[in-house]
Amino acid sequence: MKRLALLACASLFLLAAHAADPAKPTAVAATLESGKVHEECMRVEKGEKRRYHWKASAPVDFNIHRHEGNEVFYPVKRNAMRGDGGTFTADVGADYCWMWTARDKPAKLEGGIK
Repeated sequence: MKRLALLACASLFLLAAHAADPAKPTAVAATLESGKVHEECMRVEKGEKRRYHWKASAPVDFNIHRHEGNEVFYPVKRNAMRGDGGTFTADVGADYCWMWTARDKPAKLEGGIK
């Protein structure tokens, strides 16, 4: 009986911890060949925030986008960047993708999203 009560308490603790911070950090690490893409996609509900940061060894195009039917919406879009960061707030609940595209040179990419 004590074991069952302990298990129930542990389960409630884990559920409360997940509810307090449902966003798990995502490490970003990739080597992109010229013209190739790397994406990290996740569900973000309306009003939720995600902090992100990244750097690249060569200029890359970067965006945060979501799909709605045949349309693509770009709340963040930057060209020829070697790094960026900030806080993204979702205007609608959707699956959003952080996307990097290597330009005319290969690029090593490192960063994170939380």
